[in-house]
Amino acid sequence: MQNALYPILAVVAAYLIGSIPFAIISSRVFGLADPRSYGSGNPGATNVLRSGNKKAALMTLIGDALKGTLAVIAAQQLGLSDSVVALVALAVFLGHLYPIFLKFKGGKGVATAAGVLLALDPILGLATLGVWLLVAYVSRYSSLAAVCAAIAAPIVSALMHGGNTQTIVVGVLGMALIGKHWQNIQRLMAGQESKIGSKKKA
Repeated sequence: MQNALYPILAVVAAYLIGSIPFAIISSRVFGLADPRSYGSGNPGATNVLRSGNKKAALMTLIGDALKGTLAVIAAQQLGLSDSVVALVALAVFLGHLYPIFLKFKGGKGVATAAGVLLALDPILGLATLGVWLLVAYVSRYSSLAAVCAAIAAPIVSALMHGGNTQTIVVGVLGMALIGKHWQNIQRLMAGQESKIGSKKKA
């Protein structure tokens, strides 16, 4: 019975870790306004960057990525099955999107997803990150880069591992990311999306 509880506890712990709002924490550390009060209102690194404080944005980015990485690595080190590790990965990601500490209104999950993918499979994570960096560099649109990376991740995972549990979870992550960026996609199509570095609403 005790062993049967481990997977449940691991998933719950991962969700709570994912719920830690580093955008809010870093903003308070640097004496900034709540990131939900300006720009897109999104508690994430891109919106914190709109405050003009790059250090706060970097702290948010690293924190959001690390919580994804550490949750997955912890599950792996505990010797949990690949399926449970994949569920932990999904739980920490969903914790960021729907954090209990922010009344289930979280960020868009790009940094946390990157941290999760790097921990699940470094090659998959780096390939997905490469897609994001390339699209962001060429287009200057963070949202477009995120959508392209979300599409690429499950494809790369399927090519590497087939249709296993990890690929299914990566696919769910990808769909959730696209869903979270739906308004951005609409603005991209209308030519109204703000580019990286802009302080306008995005």
